[in-house]
Amino acid sequence: MTDQQQAVRSANIDRKTNETNIQLSFNVDGTGMTQLETDVPFLNHMLDLFTKHGQFDLNVTANGDIDIDDHHTVEDIGICLGTALREALGDKRGIKRYANVFIPMDEALAQVVIDVSNRPHFEYRAEYPSAQVGSFTTELVHEFLWKFALEARITLHVIVHYGQNTHHMIEAIFKALGRALDEATSIDPRVKGVPSTKGVL
Repeated sequence: MTDQQQAVRSANIDRKTNETNIQLSFNVDGTGMTQLETDVPFLNHMLDLFTKHGQFDLNVTANGDIDIDDHHTVEDIGICLGTALREALGDKRGIKRYANVFIPMDEALAQVVIDVSNRPHFEYRAEYPSAQVGSFTTELVHEFLWKFALEARITLHVIVHYGQNTHHMIEAIFKALGRALDEATSIDPRVKGVPSTKGVL
């Protein structure tokens, strides 16, 4: 086993503002284990799916100003997770870099395409039947994913091709995100250095 395969790809992030207080740890090469304590139950559910389908390890403790709404908490967890991913991957030596994953969830079909490029970009194509899932506002899915992509410095395209149940549609996104990120960050023994003609990512 090479040194790059043995390297621990994990990071710990602490972020405290007047709006949120977050402690997050992320291990790229995990076993699908989560410990999630946030004020946003639906996000806990989505992060659990993301982690299990990506075979990561994720611990999050987050308190925020949910008396106003969930926006700041969801946004800042996205920021912390993206930052942790970027730090955990380091110079990105040996990774596959790209992934394209389709996930069905009953009647819904989501697609996530990733380039671990060091060029943050986000494209999002999703129209939901309802603006809420329980107490969770569906526009916060965009906010989370955009901030995650920005701080991780990845190119992220998310497309929900169709669906009738808003919960199913969002669930398919997070499952696809986990599997796509797992594939894109996995080590390919054929890759020497970083997978770019520039010589750096």
